[in-house]
Amino acid sequence: MKSFLYKIPLILMLIGSFVHAQDEVLTKEEAINLILENNLDIKVARNTKLIDENNADILNSGYLPSVTGNASGSIDKQNSEGVLANGDTRRAEGAETRRYNAAVNVNYTLFDGLGRYYNYKSFQERSEQSELEVRQTIENTILQLFTVYYEAARLTENTATLEQALEISKDRLKRAQYQFEFGQNTGLDVLNAEVDINTDSINLLNSKQQLRNTMRDLNLILNRDLSAQFTADTTVTFVPGLQMENMYNEAQINNVRLQIVEKDINMGLNDIRIAKSGYLPTVGLTGAYGWNESSNNSPLAFALQNTSTGVTGTVNLTWNLFDGGTTITGIKNAKIAYQNQEIAKKQIQLEVERDIRNAWDSYTNALYVLQVQEKNLQTNQNNFTRTDERYKLGQVTSIEFRQAQLNLLNAELAKSQAKYNAKLAEIQMLQVSGQLLNVDF
Repeated sequence: MKSFLYKIPLILMLIGSFVHAQDEVLTKEEAINLILENNLDIKVARNTKLIDENNADILNSGYLPSVTGNASGSIDKQNSEGVLANGDTRRAEGAETRRYNAAVNVNYTLFDGLGRYYNYKSFQERSEQSELEVRQTIENTILQLFTVYYEAARLTENTATLEQALEISKDRLKRAQYQFEFGQNTGLDVLNAEVDINTDSINLLNSKQQLRNTMRDLNLILNRDLSAQFTADTTVTFVPGLQMENMYNEAQINNVRLQIVEKDINMGLNDIRIAKSGYLPTVGLTGAYGWNESSNNSPLAFALQNTSTGVTGTVNLTWNLFDGGTTITGIKNAKIAYQNQEIAKKQIQLEVERDIRNAWDSYTNALYVLQVQEKNLQTNQNNFTRTDERYKLGQVTSIEFRQAQLNLLNAELAKSQAKYNAKLAEIQMLQVSGQLLNVDF
């Protein structure tokens, strides 16, 4: 046991050097900036948003005409024979005819039953929905970020608390050894103190290992070097003046899930209108500018060379009087899909109401627990101070002293856990109410 006891300080010194080397304090603002810049899920969501923005552009609307150009050329060699009016016969061996033409064609749909209009509106709705999805990804990622960040902060506090507990146990061991040397106690107190040092040392080792693992988890979320060293900010401030009624009203307006499903409903309504456009005619305009040239070296040809240019324009109307029921079926299906979207909205509204009420209860309960743990910590601090004084006077046993020390340690750890639980509950409530990106952390 003693050989292991002598090795523990060396192990703690090596791990302590790792912890103290972490001079960089990663503030909450810096963590948010890093995650907005580097997180891979956010990058994918933003790229998807760019695609939807391109789809909603005028170039993809169908409102612009299509212009095509074409050109061709041909060479024809023929042997021909002809009889003139005076009865003479003429022959042309290998007579060559060349033909060239080029044209520019313009096609434009003047009216398509408003299908193009509502399709363009759906693309715009989808672009706005994609922006909301980016916000949703950012909110979820920030919640994930602070879940890990505050865990790192909690473990940082725990590690410092366990270090203090180890120092207290070391002082107790020195005191027990002095008392044993002067015959004031038995060797049992020394052995108990050594056992408690081993226990505190192992707890500290485990806490530091958990802290290193959590730091790597945070670096992974931030998409940076997993071995990057930092120190988490353990300061926690709560948003003042939160009220249940206000949170509920904000959730009905700003909750990102409700806003996304609202865009689905708008697009579903546009789908019905697009399907109904099949009942209306399509009016189109076509125009062309062409150039033609032909040459013929045959003596029998009426003209040896001919060139022509010209402009043509056409207005056409197409009305599909009956398409076998395809339009009717499309309208029915679009209406059913629209009804499903309205049902989904009602379901999400109920879920959001449940989530905001659950989040509020969790938040208020966590704040209450924090207050209780703060009072409990103060009580245990006072108790340990008195016990320490009496222990020095020999009025309490080492077992009683150790129990007071453990009570204080547990109270400190519980208070730290309650603090971060309350902050995470607040963040979750802010997310459900749609206010997560509007507050300072």
